[in-house]
Amino acid sequence: MIRSELIQIIADENPHLFQRDVERIVNTVFGEITEALARGERVELRGFGAFSVKKRDSRLGRNPRTGESVEVEAKAVPFFKTGKLLRERLNGAEG
Repeated sequence: MIRSELIQIIADENPHLFQRDVERIVNTVFGEITEALARGERVELRGFGAFSVKKRDSRLGRNPRTGESVEVEAKAVPFFKTGKLLRERLNGAEG
């Protein structure tokens, strides 16, 4: 599912809302999650999962094309851990 499909589904299920308002809401939610992660905060959506940021140390990597060693800089990467209800739903258990 892509963002526009999510917006359309929410708009279809909530006919009292204008589509532009639904789009603004969805963009605000994603924007707030992104901003919280950029600040190094953890975002938990109960029953769905938790987003966090993990730090990766610098390391010595290898260029797969040439085999040459290259320095890979330290970086922060997003991490998502599923919630219990989502895992149960994906594995066929009734929630």
